[in-house]
Parts: sequence; structure tokens; C-alpha cells
Amino acid sequence: MAHRTRTPNEGLGRLLEQAKWSRSQFALIINRMGADAGMDLRYDQSAVSHWVRGTLPNPPVRRLIIEAFSRKLHRTVTHAEAGLPPAARDQAAPGIDTVEEIVDLGRADMDPSRRGVMAAGLFSAALSVPLFSGTARAADAPPGEPGRTTRIGAGQVESVRAMTDRIADILDELGGAHARPMAAAFLVNTVVPWLRAEATEKVRKAMWSAASDLVYLTGWMAMYERDHGTAQTYYLKALKLADRAEDHVTYCRTLRGMSLQASNLGYGPLALRLADSAAEAAPKAGPRLQAFLTGQQAHAASMVGDHRRARSLLAATESALMRADNRRESIGGYDQSAYAFHISHVLYEGKDLPGSITALQHALRVQPANERQGRVHFNAVLAQRQLEHGHLDAACASWGRFLDDYEHVSSARGDEHFATMRRRLSPHRKARSVRQLSPRVGAVALLKA
Repeated sequence: MAHRTRTPNEGLGRLLEQAKWSRSQFALIINRMGADAGMDLRYDQSAVSHWVRGTLPNPPVRRLIIEAFSRKLHRTVTHAEAGLPPAARDQAAPGIDTVEEIVDLGRADMDPSRRGVMAAGLFSAALSVPLFSGTARAADAPPGEPGRTTRIGAGQVESVRAMTDRIADILDELGGAHARPMAAAFLVNTVVPWLRAEATEKVRKAMWSAASDLVYLTGWMAMYERDHGTAQTYYLKALKLADRAEDHVTYCRTLRGMSLQASNLGYGPLALRLADSAAEAAPKAGPRLQAFLTGQQAHAASMVGDHRRARSLLAATESALMRADNRRESIGGYDQSAYAFHISHVLYEGKDLPGSITALQHALRVQPANERQGRVHFNAVLAQRQLEHGHLDAACASWGRFLDDYEHVSSARGDEHFATMRRRLSPHRKARSVRQLSPRVGAVALLKA
């Protein structure tokens, strides 16, 4: 039986205006769609008025409402946009929650000005991570996009993977603030309709896998934009997509990303649990992926004080890298620079500050030239540790190199490093090296204002 909510449904009212439907017309459309689905519905204008005022239609009717607007507006309309809670999981189409939530996340991400009002919630240190089941079937995927007869093939899958690579390149060169809205727009406008298009079982699984990679990358960017609740939500959606695709590799890469997020926030035990789960989820990982996973395990182990295990995992990481080829991967890539950065983390957690600094300097020497965003982070961390070690002049030199790249990168993580630099240099403002750096700092501050 229908029941009332406390507030009018403004979302449904907006959709009626966008569709240019009267309430009587909408009632007739829902009745007709219900008949096509074997439902005997006899709604009229007054029923629609009740919905707009806040009455909730029964769960099967909610899905008809979503489909009606999706057909009319030629885009994916979600339950949240229509102001309607989705049907209970056992009544909804399989996978519908994952896809709809990706659409809602992506639409907010497409407009950076809306991110402050996103209802993604805070980072949870006690979340339940879905297990990899590997039992999904293509037939379980959501039905085709309402009103569409689109059929996709291998070409569309390759388009998603190619676009993911391009976005990763933009991320490296210009920062997440530029790349993340692009990823979100591509997800919402292109990938979601393809997820719901007709396809063979092989192509459908490949599309779910490619989409999982892109969702993971978008979460990675949200993480480095300090939007941790949104990042965690993206990661959970990537896990579900990877599971549906039976893609063990993307699943474990995503768990590893979640471990890195936890370690960045200081949750050592959670970081280790996620890193161990990632390694366990990829028993047949190639050597580069193995290094990618064990390097993060080493970092997390050092955070909880298990330095013996951390050193053992670093040795396994080095061995795996020696067996890896030179192929660059936009997602899940791991190289000598990343390995040296993990060494630095482990040494720092073990109170070996000089060794940590030396490892960071090596990481910068071997870092690929096109990874500007990576240099921003590496140089900023190096400068902070050099200052902690009492080497002010060296820290200022590292912060100077940080500024070389930071002025070209739009990134919340870079902004945070810039603020940290100004705060930590303030007590030393009379020192010669700080006075020499100050005009540059002021110029960049004006540029970023």
C-alpha cells in the first residue's frame, strides 16, 4: 500500500516539466507501460498529483516511472533524481543499484561546483567490502536502456579502455581537477548506456570490466582530491562491476587502491587488511601486478609496526619487478619509482629518516618525465622530511622543484602540500633560503587564488 513522505517530491515535478507532460498524460503513459508489463493500472491526474506532493507509488510502479522519463528524455534517469527510493533489492533488476549510483555520483562529479553538496557521506573505516564471487552471469545484467535498441561490440569496449588511458595521461600531466570531470562525463553519457545495451555474453563481460577500470580511476582521482567519501563509494562500485565481469585483476587492483586510501588517512590496520585481501584475490597475478600489490602490503605492514614482514614484502616486490616487462600501464602500473617510494615509506615508519630521504631522492631520479602530478607529491613529501631532518636549505630546494610542477597542476592534494609548505616555512622566514624562495611562493599563491 502506498504511503506518504513528509516533503513534496520536487525531483518528480522537475522531470515532468522537462518532459513537458501534464499529470493526466503521465498517468496514461504509466497505465500503458504497466499493461505492457502485465500490470492492470488505472491511475489518473489525481494519483500523479499525490506523487508530486510526496506519496510514494508502489515499488513496481517506481520502475515504470523511471523508464518513462528515461525514454522521453533520452538519458538515464535514476531513482534518486526522481525523488523515489529504489525498490527492495529482491524486487529491483539485478545490478540496477550499482549503475544508478554511478550515474548519480558521475553527474555531481561532472560539475565541480556541486561536489560540496554531494551526499556521498564520509570515509568509513568500518565498511564491509563485498567478496569476489566470480559467479556473475551476463544474463544477470540490467535490461537494455529503456527505449533503445543499441547493440555494442568489441569496438565499444576498446573505446572505453582507450578513453581510460587518455584520462590517466591527463591526470598525470594536469591533475585530477581537470581529469575527473571528464571521466565522470564519459561514464554518465557513454559508458552507462553501453552497460545497458544489447551484447553477446563475452562483450557484456568485457564492458563491465572496462567500466570497472574507469570507475576505479575516477575513485582514485577523488581520493587525491581529498574527497574521500566519494572515492570510497566509487571504489565499492568498481568492486561490484569487476565481480559482475568476473575480473579478478581489476577487483584486486581496486582493493589495493582502497588500502592506499586507508594508509593516506592513517588507518594502518585497515590498510593492511585491504592490502592483504588484494594480494589474496589475485593468486595468478603477473609480476608487475604482484609488485603493485606487495609494495602496498609492505607500506601497510610498516604502519602497524611489523617491520620484519615489511622488509620481506619489499624483497618480494623487488624480485617481481625484476621479472616484469617494460610495458606502461595507465591503471595498476608499478615501476622502480613507485617501488622506491614504498621503500621510503617503510623506512620512515621504521624511524630511518635519512634512509627515507635517500629513497625518495632515488624515486624522483627514476620517475618518468611525464608524471608531473607524481613529482608534485614526491617533491613535497621529500621537502617535508628534509625539514624534519633539519636540512632547511635542501628542503627549500625541493620545495622549489615542487613549485615548478605545482603551478601547472590543478589538484587538491597539491593545494594541501602548498599550504603545508607555507605553514612549515613560516617559523624560518628570516633564513636566507626561505627569503630566496618567498617571492616565488607569493607569485604561485596569486596564480592559484
